[in-house]
Amino acid sequence: MDCCGLDRRRFLGGVVGLAAGGLAFGKKRRIRLAFCSQTLCILPYVMAEKRGMFADQGLSVELIYTRGGGAALQALVGGAVDYAATSLDAQLQAFKNGAPIQRFAASGRLPLFALAVAPKARDRIRSLADLAGQTVGISALGNADHALLLYLLARAGVDATRIRFATLGPNLFEALRVGHVDAGMVQEPALSLLLERGGGVLVNFMDLEETRRYLGGSYAFMGVAVRGDEADDRLDEMRRLAGALQAALEFIHTASGKLIVATLPSELIAGGDRKQLEAIVERYRQSIYPRSTRLDLEAAARVVEAQQLAGLLPENLPWRELFLPKVLEGAAG
Repeated sequence: MDCCGLDRRRFLGGVVGLAAGGLAFGKKRRIRLAFCSQTLCILPYVMAEKRGMFADQGLSVELIYTRGGGAALQALVGGAVDYAATSLDAQLQAFKNGAPIQRFAASGRLPLFALAVAPKARDRIRSLADLAGQTVGISALGNADHALLLYLLARAGVDATRIRFATLGPNLFEALRVGHVDAGMVQEPALSLLLERGGGVLVNFMDLEETRRYLGGSYAFMGVAVRGDEADDRLDEMRRLAGALQAALEFIHTASGKLIVATLPSELIAGGDRKQLEAIVERYRQSIYPRSTRLDLEAAARVVEAQQLAGLLPENLPWRELFLPKVLEGAAG
Protein backbone atom coordinates (compact mmCIF):
# COMPACT_ATOMS: atom_id res chain seq x y z
CA MET A 1 0.00 0.00 0.00
CA ASP A 2 2.50 2.61 -1.18
CA CYS A 3 -0.02 5.38 -1.39
CA CYS A 4 -3.58 4.55 -2.02
CA GLY A 5 -5.25 2.18 -4.43
CA LEU A 6 -7.96 0.68 -2.27
CA ASP A 7 -11.08 -0.83 -3.90
CA ARG A 8 -12.77 0.42 -7.12
CA ARG A 9 -10.79 -2.30 -8.93
CA ARG A 10 -12.95 -2.04 -12.02
CA PHE A 11 -11.60 1.45 -12.45
CA LEU A 12 -7.94 0.77 -11.73
CA GLY A 13 -5.64 0.83 -14.68
CA GLY A 14 -8.27 2.56 -16.79
CA VAL A 15 -7.63 5.73 -18.71
CA VAL A 16 -10.14 8.54 -18.59
CA GLY A 17 -9.72 11.29 -21.14
CA LEU A 18 -10.54 14.63 -19.60
CA ALA A 19 -10.76 18.10 -21.08
CA ALA A 20 -13.25 20.44 -22.75
CA GLY A 21 -14.25 23.86 -21.60
CA GLY A 22 -13.29 27.43 -22.38
CA LEU A 23 -10.13 28.74 -23.93
CA ALA A 24 -9.12 31.11 -21.14
CA PHE A 25 -5.52 31.09 -22.34
CA GLY A 26 -6.12 30.44 -26.03
CA LYS A 27 -5.27 26.97 -27.23
CA LYS A 28 -5.30 24.58 -24.29
CA ARG A 29 -2.12 22.68 -23.44
CA ARG A 30 -2.57 18.91 -23.41
CA ILE A 31 -0.94 17.07 -20.51
CA ARG A 32 -1.18 13.59 -18.99
CA LEU A 33 -1.33 13.11 -15.23
CA ALA A 34 -1.17 9.69 -13.55
CA PHE A 35 -2.25 9.00 -9.99
CA CYS A 36 -3.28 6.23 -7.62
CA SER A 37 -6.97 5.59 -7.51
CA GLN A 38 -8.16 5.66 -3.90
CA THR A 39 -11.30 7.80 -3.95
CA LEU A 40 -10.32 10.27 -1.23
CA CYS A 41 -6.94 10.79 -2.93
CA ILE A 42 -8.35 11.67 -6.31
CA LEU A 43 -11.12 14.10 -5.36
CA PRO A 44 -9.18 17.33 -6.14
CA TYR A 45 -8.14 16.01 -9.56
CA VAL A 46 -11.58 14.81 -10.59
CA MET A 47 -13.20 18.00 -9.26
CA ALA A 48 -10.72 20.11 -11.25
CA GLU A 49 -11.72 18.32 -14.44
CA LYS A 50 -15.44 17.97 -13.91
CA ARG A 51 -15.90 21.54 -12.65
CA GLY A 52 -13.84 23.02 -15.52
CA MET A 53 -10.93 24.24 -13.39
CA PHE A 54 -8.24 22.72 -15.60
CA ALA A 55 -9.89 24.27 -18.63
CA ASP A 56 -10.06 27.65 -16.89
CA GLN A 57 -6.27 27.48 -16.61
CA GLY A 58 -5.90 26.73 -20.31
CA LEU A 59 -5.11 23.05 -19.73
CA SER A 60 -6.47 19.90 -21.33
CA VAL A 61 -5.73 17.15 -18.80
CA GLU A 62 -5.93 13.41 -19.31
CA LEU A 63 -6.09 11.61 -15.97
CA ILE A 64 -4.49 8.15 -15.86
CA TYR A 65 -5.81 5.93 -13.08
CA THR A 66 -3.11 3.48 -11.89
CA ARG A 67 -2.71 0.67 -9.38
CA GLY A 68 -1.01 2.67 -6.68
CA GLY A 69 1.59 5.39 -6.44
CA GLY A 70 4.46 3.19 -7.56
CA ALA A 71 2.84 2.58 -10.94
CA ALA A 72 2.10 6.28 -11.39
CA LEU A 73 5.72 7.19 -10.64
CA GLN A 74 7.02 4.50 -13.00
CA ALA A 75 4.89 6.05 -15.74
CA LEU A 76 6.36 9.47 -14.95
CA VAL A 77 9.99 8.32 -14.88
CA GLY A 78 9.44 6.31 -18.06
CA GLY A 79 8.07 9.31 -19.94
CA ALA A 80 4.55 7.93 -20.42
CA VAL A 81 2.95 10.84 -18.53
CA ASP A 82 3.86 14.45 -17.75
CA TYR A 83 3.03 14.41 -14.03
CA ALA A 84 2.31 11.91 -11.25
CA ALA A 85 0.18 12.56 -8.17
CA THR A 86 0.96 10.16 -5.32
CA SER A 87 1.62 10.03 -1.61
CA LEU A 88 4.84 11.55 -0.34
CA ASP A 89 5.78 8.09 0.97
CA ALA A 90 5.87 6.75 -2.59
CA GLN A 91 7.77 9.76 -3.90
CA LEU A 92 10.38 9.52 -1.15
CA GLN A 93 11.02 5.88 -1.96
CA ALA A 94 11.35 6.66 -5.66
CA PHE A 95 13.69 9.57 -4.88
CA LYS A 96 15.81 7.34 -2.63
CA ASN A 97 16.16 4.89 -5.50
CA GLY A 98 17.38 7.59 -7.88
CA ALA A 99 14.19 8.63 -9.66
CA PRO A 100 14.76 12.11 -11.18
CA ILE A 101 11.53 13.60 -9.86
CA GLN A 102 10.55 16.73 -7.94
CA ARG A 103 7.39 17.45 -5.96
CA PHE A 104 5.96 20.94 -6.53
CA ALA A 105 2.35 20.97 -5.29
CA ALA A 106 0.29 19.36 -2.52
CA SER A 107 -3.31 18.16 -2.59
CA GLY A 108 -3.57 16.25 0.70
CA ARG A 109 -2.22 16.89 4.18
CA LEU A 110 -3.20 13.75 6.09
CA PRO A 111 -2.59 10.01 5.64
CA LEU A 112 -5.77 8.13 4.85
CA PHE A 113 -5.43 5.66 7.73
CA ALA A 114 -6.93 5.03 11.14
CA LEU A 115 -5.77 2.64 13.86
CA ALA A 116 -8.92 0.64 14.47
CA VAL A 117 -9.76 -1.95 17.12
CA ALA A 118 -11.62 -5.18 16.34
CA PRO A 119 -15.11 -5.50 17.87
CA LYS A 120 -13.98 -8.50 19.96
CA ALA A 121 -11.02 -6.55 21.37
CA ARG A 122 -12.71 -3.24 22.08
CA ASP A 123 -13.14 -3.87 25.81
CA ARG A 124 -9.47 -4.65 26.41
CA ILE A 125 -7.82 -2.18 23.98
CA ARG A 126 -8.67 1.37 24.96
CA SER A 127 -5.31 3.08 24.53
CA LEU A 128 -2.07 2.74 22.59
CA ALA A 129 -0.41 1.19 25.66
CA ASP A 130 -2.99 -1.62 25.56
CA LEU A 131 -1.55 -2.79 22.22
CA ALA A 132 1.38 -4.46 24.03
CA GLY A 133 1.07 -8.21 23.57
CA GLN A 134 -1.65 -7.84 20.91
CA THR A 135 -1.69 -8.61 17.18
CA VAL A 136 -1.95 -5.57 14.92
CA GLY A 137 -2.70 -5.85 11.21
CA ILE A 138 -0.83 -3.89 8.54
CA SER A 139 -0.67 -4.19 4.77
CA ALA A 140 3.01 -5.22 4.74
CA LEU A 141 6.20 -4.58 6.67
CA GLY A 142 7.76 -1.34 5.46
CA ASN A 143 4.61 -0.01 3.80
CA ALA A 144 3.27 3.47 4.52
CA ASP A 145 0.81 2.26 7.15
CA HIS A 146 3.52 0.31 8.99
CA ALA A 147 5.90 3.28 8.99
CA LEU A 148 3.16 5.60 10.25
CA LEU A 149 2.22 3.16 13.01
CA LEU A 150 5.82 2.84 14.18
CA TYR A 151 6.11 6.63 14.24
CA LEU A 152 2.91 6.93 16.27
CA LEU A 153 4.07 4.33 18.80
CA ALA A 154 7.49 5.97 19.17
CA ARG A 155 5.96 9.40 19.81
CA ALA A 156 3.60 7.85 22.37
CA GLY A 157 6.42 6.00 24.13
CA VAL A 158 5.02 2.55 23.35
CA ASP A 159 7.54 -0.26 22.75
CA ALA A 160 6.78 -1.57 19.26
CA THR A 161 8.77 -4.77 19.93
CA ARG A 162 5.98 -5.86 22.29
CA ILE A 163 3.45 -5.87 19.43
CA ARG A 164 2.92 -8.72 16.96
CA PHE A 165 2.50 -7.34 13.43
CA ALA A 166 0.40 -9.36 10.98
CA THR A 167 0.83 -8.58 7.27
CA LEU A 168 -2.55 -8.93 5.59
CA GLY A 169 -2.43 -6.92 2.37
CA PRO A 170 -4.51 -3.80 1.73
CA ASN A 171 -7.87 -5.14 2.97
CA LEU A 172 -7.86 -5.66 6.74
CA PHE A 173 -11.58 -5.30 7.25
CA GLU A 174 -12.56 -8.97 7.36
CA ALA A 175 -9.64 -9.95 9.62
CA LEU A 176 -10.67 -7.25 12.09
CA ARG A 177 -14.37 -8.01 11.84
CA VAL A 178 -13.98 -11.67 12.78
CA GLY A 179 -11.20 -11.04 15.30
CA HIS A 180 -8.22 -12.64 13.56
CA VAL A 181 -6.27 -9.54 14.59
CA ASP A 182 -6.90 -7.28 17.58
CA ALA A 183 -6.28 -3.97 15.86
CA GLY A 184 -5.18 -2.72 12.45
CA MET A 185 -4.48 0.20 10.14
CA VAL A 186 -7.52 0.71 7.92
CA GLN A 187 -8.86 3.23 5.44
CA GLU A 188 -12.39 4.26 4.55
CA PRO A 189 -14.95 2.80 4.12
CA ALA A 190 -13.47 -0.04 6.21
CA LEU A 191 -13.33 2.20 9.28
CA SER A 192 -17.00 3.17 9.04
CA LEU A 193 -18.02 -0.45 8.50
CA LEU A 194 -16.03 -1.58 11.54
CA LEU A 195 -17.53 1.10 13.75
CA GLU A 196 -21.00 0.01 12.63
CA ARG A 197 -20.15 -3.52 13.80
CA GLY A 198 -19.00 -2.46 17.25
CA GLY A 199 -15.32 -1.83 16.58
CA GLY A 200 -13.36 1.08 17.94
CA VAL A 201 -10.68 3.52 16.86
CA LEU A 202 -7.58 4.57 18.81
CA VAL A 203 -6.29 7.23 16.42
CA ASN A 204 -7.92 8.54 13.26
CA PHE A 205 -5.27 10.16 11.08
CA MET A 206 -7.97 11.42 8.73
CA ASP A 207 -8.93 13.90 11.47
CA LEU A 208 -6.65 16.95 11.53
CA GLU A 209 -6.99 17.65 15.25
CA GLU A 210 -6.21 14.03 16.17
CA THR A 211 -3.18 14.03 13.88
CA ARG A 212 -1.93 17.24 15.45
CA ARG A 213 -2.44 15.80 18.92
CA TYR A 214 -0.62 12.53 18.24
CA LEU A 215 1.99 13.57 15.66
CA GLY A 216 2.46 17.26 16.39
CA GLY A 217 1.00 18.53 13.13
CA SER A 218 -0.13 17.54 9.66
CA TYR A 219 1.57 14.67 7.83
CA ALA A 220 2.16 15.40 4.14
CA PHE A 221 0.39 12.98 1.82
CA MET A 222 -0.84 13.50 -1.75
CA GLY A 223 1.06 15.80 -4.10
CA VAL A 224 2.20 16.24 -7.70
CA ALA A 225 5.66 15.42 -9.06
CA VAL A 226 7.34 16.26 -12.36
CA ARG A 227 10.52 15.02 -14.02
CA GLY A 228 13.20 17.26 -12.55
CA ASP A 229 14.98 18.01 -15.82
CA GLU A 230 11.73 19.40 -17.30
CA ALA A 231 10.74 21.61 -14.35
CA ASP A 232 12.18 24.87 -15.67
CA ASP A 233 10.59 24.46 -19.10
CA ARG A 234 7.21 23.54 -17.55
CA LEU A 235 7.14 26.22 -14.86
CA ASP A 236 4.17 28.15 -16.25
CA GLU A 237 2.26 24.92 -16.91
CA MET A 238 2.97 23.68 -13.39
CA ARG A 239 1.64 26.90 -11.90
CA ARG A 240 -1.53 26.60 -13.95
CA LEU A 241 -1.95 22.99 -12.87
CA ALA A 242 -1.49 23.97 -9.23
CA GLY A 243 -3.93 26.85 -9.68
CA ALA A 244 -6.60 24.49 -10.98
CA LEU A 245 -6.03 22.11 -8.06
CA GLN A 246 -6.24 24.96 -5.58
CA ALA A 247 -9.61 25.98 -7.04
CA ALA A 248 -10.70 22.35 -6.66
CA LEU A 249 -9.56 22.31 -3.03
CA GLU A 250 -11.60 25.43 -2.34
CA PHE A 251 -14.62 23.77 -3.94
CA ILE A 252 -14.16 20.67 -1.76
CA HIS A 253 -14.00 22.84 1.36
CA THR A 254 -17.19 24.74 0.54
CA ALA A 255 -19.41 22.27 -1.34
CA SER A 256 -21.58 19.66 0.33
CA GLY A 257 -20.53 16.04 0.46
CA LYS A 258 -23.55 15.22 -1.70
CA LEU A 259 -22.49 17.62 -4.46
CA ILE A 260 -18.87 16.41 -4.35
CA VAL A 261 -19.90 12.77 -4.71
CA ALA A 262 -22.36 13.68 -7.47
CA THR A 263 -19.40 15.11 -9.42
CA LEU A 264 -17.51 11.80 -9.35
CA PRO A 265 -17.62 9.46 -12.37
CA SER A 266 -20.12 6.66 -11.83
CA GLU A 267 -17.35 4.05 -12.15
CA LEU A 268 -15.86 5.24 -8.86
CA ILE A 269 -19.11 4.61 -7.00
CA ALA A 270 -20.23 1.42 -8.75
CA GLY A 271 -20.79 -1.31 -6.16
CA GLY A 272 -20.38 1.17 -3.31
CA ASP A 273 -22.76 2.91 -0.94
CA ARG A 274 -23.34 6.42 -2.25
CA LYS A 275 -24.88 7.71 1.00
CA GLN A 276 -21.98 6.29 3.00
CA LEU A 277 -19.46 7.91 0.66
CA GLU A 278 -21.26 11.24 0.97
CA ALA A 279 -21.05 10.98 4.76
CA ILE A 280 -17.34 10.07 4.61
CA VAL A 281 -16.53 13.02 2.34
CA GLU A 282 -18.59 15.37 4.50
CA ARG A 283 -16.81 14.22 7.64
CA TYR A 284 -13.22 14.42 6.40
CA ARG A 285 -13.04 17.05 3.64
CA GLN A 286 -12.07 19.91 5.95
CA SER A 287 -9.28 17.86 7.53
CA ILE A 288 -7.78 15.89 4.65
CA TYR A 289 -7.50 18.65 2.07
CA PRO A 290 -5.46 21.84 2.49
CA ARG A 291 -6.75 25.13 1.13
CA SER A 292 -3.45 25.79 -0.60
CA THR A 293 -1.36 23.64 -2.92
CA ARG A 294 1.87 25.11 -1.55
CA LEU A 295 4.35 22.64 -0.09
CA ASP A 296 4.57 22.18 3.69
CA LEU A 297 8.11 21.05 4.47
CA GLU A 298 7.38 20.77 8.19
CA ALA A 299 4.64 18.23 7.45
CA ALA A 300 6.98 16.50 5.00
CA ALA A 301 9.65 16.19 7.70
CA ARG A 302 7.25 14.06 9.76
CA VAL A 303 6.90 11.61 6.88
CA VAL A 304 10.68 11.48 6.47
CA GLU A 305 11.11 10.86 10.21
CA ALA A 306 8.55 8.06 10.12
CA GLN A 307 10.25 6.37 7.17
CA GLN A 308 13.67 6.71 8.79
CA LEU A 309 12.32 5.22 12.02
CA ALA A 310 11.00 2.27 10.01
CA GLY A 311 14.39 1.83 8.31
CA LEU A 312 13.03 2.82 4.91
CA LEU A 313 15.17 5.94 4.42
CA PRO A 314 18.81 6.56 5.34
CA GLU A 315 19.52 9.31 7.84
CA ASN A 316 21.75 11.17 5.37
CA LEU A 317 19.28 11.29 2.47
CA PRO A 318 19.08 14.87 1.10
CA TRP A 319 15.31 14.62 0.98
CA ARG A 320 14.71 18.37 0.65
CA GLU A 321 16.08 18.11 -2.89
CA LEU A 322 12.89 16.26 -3.79
CA PHE A 323 10.89 19.45 -3.27
CA LEU A 324 10.53 22.39 -5.64
CA PRO A 325 8.88 25.17 -3.62
CA LYS A 326 9.86 27.91 -6.11
CA VAL A 327 6.97 26.91 -8.38
CA LEU A 328 4.40 28.36 -6.01
CA GLU A 329 6.47 31.03 -4.26
CA GLY A 330 4.31 34.07 -3.79
CA ALA A 331 1.16 32.17 -4.81
CA ALA A 332 -2.04 33.13 -3.07
CA GLY A 333 -3.86 30.76 -0.74
